[in-house]
Amino acid sequence: MAVNVTPGFDLQPSAQQVPLESNYITDFNFLNQYLPDTYEKEFERYGNRSVSSFLRLVGAEMPSNSDLIKWAEQGRLHVKYQNCTSGAAAGAATRSAVWTIPNNISNFNPALGGTPNTAALRVGQTVMISDKTPGSNLTNKGVITVAPTAGAPNVVTIAYYEASGQTMAAGVACDIFIYGSEFNKGTDGMVGSNESDDFIFDNKPIIIKDKYSVSGSDMAQIGWIEVSGEDGVSGYLWYLKSEHDTRLRFEDYMETAMIEAVPAEATSGAGDFFQGVAAGNSAANLNGSEGVFFVVGQRGNVFGGGNPTTLAEFDSIIQRLDKQGAIEENVLFVNRDFSFDIDDMLATQNSYGAGGTSYGLFDNDEEMALNLGFSGFRRGYDFYKSDWKYLNDPTMRGGLVGGAINGMLVPAGSTTVYDQILGKNAKRPFLHVRYRASETEDRRYKTWITGSAGGAKTSSLDAMEVNFLTERAVCVLGANNFFLFQDA
Repeated sequence: MAVNVTPGFDLQPSAQQVPLESNYITDFNFLNQYLPDTYEKEFERYGNRSVSSFLRLVGAEMPSNSDLIKWAEQGRLHVKYQNCTSGAAAGAATRSAVWTIPNNISNFNPALGGTPNTAALRVGQTVMISDKTPGSNLTNKGVITVAPTAGAPNVVTIAYYEASGQTMAAGVACDIFIYGSEFNKGTDGMVGSNESDDFIFDNKPIIIKDKYSVSGSDMAQIGWIEVSGEDGVSGYLWYLKSEHDTRLRFEDYMETAMIEAVPAEATSGAGDFFQGVAAGNSAANLNGSEGVFFVVGQRGNVFGGGNPTTLAEFDSIIQRLDKQGAIEENVLFVNRDFSFDIDDMLATQNSYGAGGTSYGLFDNDEEMALNLGFSGFRRGYDFYKSDWKYLNDPTMRGGLVGGAINGMLVPAGSTTVYDQILGKNAKRPFLHVRYRASETEDRRYKTWITGSAGGAKTSSLDAMEVNFLTERAVCVLGANNFFLFQDA
């Protein structure tokens, strides 16, 4: 036996490139030629990038097993009719007058959409009439002598206690409210009765999905950077980073969708798309959902034209709260500029700041409040201020011009509502999330793996697919106690 082939050497001139000091390393880059001083850890240049914090702090979650969530909220115990007018002129001859009550949302249940209905005024009730003209001090007190009827549901006759009769001129807009009643001796009781009027509201859940996919080959690829996530997940497999970021992004969407969601209007493009109909044929409110901003903008209070920067402006907010539920403790979630405005406003006062509130929302533990990022002050009510990252994040609402929102006031605690599904009164947080769930299916936060990589054995796909899903809706109870702060 013999060696038949021997390695060759370029011992004579050849067209083949000869390895020299200047060209020996030809197929490698600089990083391979010289060992760099590398940081194996990924630098978190944006810190904690998650924006989900709002609902985690103020919201509660509870299951729901229906496509529609309905609840009833209590109406006012008393009623004031606004912008009422009389055809009679002022003077002693006007001992009684016929008053007309406009049929508008201010005077009747807004859930009825202004549908004509009989005013809740009865013979024998005593009322006060007040001129709405700015600077006016004209008033009357009277007793109802002719009550509204089915044929004239918004007309009432009032006889005045004053001998001078009606003090207001004809057609002047006035407010009327009931303060009691008066009857003669030995007379029959009150004719008729009042029924409690509830406000019926509802919302529907939406399905939110996301997915991360990585091939089996890339799952086996080791990198030189140790990646880490916000919850401590770390390793040298890059897919761990991307999968974790997808998870965090989905968790943010679980919150921001509940904040920003709007119902699809009739004939809208989104409605057409989801309902699978031709352009302009979709029905209203079958898709989408009522998010927090939408509800507060529709049924709550809005402070526009910039942030309240003076005590007088903030007092106007307090005065509005007085006319609503007068909730003792409230939380202000604000962007950085609004936070500075509040700090500057309080800095001009002598009795506010760290010691100016009871911190009752945090079991009177000031340290607990500060650790959670809240600072408190008292002005009529207890207020707790916290920077809302979602409003500061430049990739979300931070820096927006059109539709900019600077903050929101949320009442703390719970309220009692009539749960239409349970058929009874129930205590519910002012702000909470309902997710679809039953004994066999829980859709609060679903995640599962498909494919044939990463331990999955569901298909022949040479990849791992991590799927995310939730089905939920937000419920804003007593929206009249919420405040939205915006520029416009």
